[in-house]
Amino acid sequence: MSSPEAVYDAIREATSDVVVGNDDVLEGLTIALLTDGHVLLEGVPGVAKTTIANAFARALGLSYGRIQMTPDMVPADVSGTNVYQQATGEFQLRKGPVFSNVVVADEINRATPKTQSALLEAMEESTVTIEGETLRLPQPFMVVATQNPIEMEGVFELPEAQRDRFQLKYTVEVPGRADEREVLDRFDDAPGLDADAVPQVIEPEDVRTASEAVTDVFVADPVKEYILDIVAATRESPALRYGGSPRATLAFLAGAKARAAIRGRSYVIPDDVKALAPPVLVHRVIRTTDAELAERSVAAIVEEVVESVAPPGADASFAETETANDGTEPIKESDEGKQDPKPLTDGAEVETDEAESETD
Repeated sequence: MSSPEAVYDAIREATSDVVVGNDDVLEGLTIALLTDGHVLLEGVPGVAKTTIANAFARALGLSYGRIQMTPDMVPADVSGTNVYQQATGEFQLRKGPVFSNVVVADEINRATPKTQSALLEAMEESTVTIEGETLRLPQPFMVVATQNPIEMEGVFELPEAQRDRFQLKYTVEVPGRADEREVLDRFDDAPGLDADAVPQVIEPEDVRTASEAVTDVFVADPVKEYILDIVAATRESPALRYGGSPRATLAFLAGAKARAAIRGRSYVIPDDVKALAPPVLVHRVIRTTDAELAERSVAAIVEEVVESVAPPGADASFAETETANDGTEPIKESDEGKQDPKPLTDGAEVETDEAESETD
């Protein structure tokens, strides 16, 4: 159960009774969990954004904290504070909901920027400072924030610095007719069905082991160049005022490795990078005024940018380079015992020419 593939399959199976569809969101949550990332979920009210996060945490057996953001909240409501105990005459630390493995910041754009910033340290450093004392947060730790895109009054748009700290952003869409019918049938049979019904199927040790396996996934140089080309293209696009940051480049790398691992591969292919382009970039890039006036969506612009970048060819070499003991010259491998280079794409075949000697 400790492989990334097994962890993801177990999560999807455990949550299948409560979560209908949204496999891409569950995959994104798993990717973020295995790479110490955070996820931003956007969608209209009632599409189960909070339920998905809750079900995900319960399947992992992790502690779950939910913060309902409102304009009158203060940072101490998130991180906690020292409370005076009259009985003892001492101050006692009362930890806030951020001291959980999975923290859901519901309707994060309803909180003021001051309160939103209380999550910055937690998301970046996995620590919280309360009255000068720095405290470590439980591990693993991830923030799943939700926001409503249709509310215009009483909301505070997330600042760019905070958006950039979310590794991935997904839009939870209104379900199609077939999926909505499935929801109707399930709640007709079990009206009280909710995330509490999700069983724990993963142990914390499995998460740690799976995370370590993700770091071992191989990324060939052409794939790394492909990541750099995509991010550079966002910075050069005439439709974008600001492109992806270096943090976006690192999000591509970590996310692609995790996506490959949960598909049972020990190497990254260009499809891993391409599939992650929307969730990695849509919340980071900023449109130009002309693009906004033309009502071009960020998602459409990102898609155009990605399509404009040619992926590396399948005929490239993707083997790791081995060096001699002194580190100056490559080791010359004999045909006997030579290892095949790691392929670029699923099912890609690597051809090698072997000299065969024939005798009469």
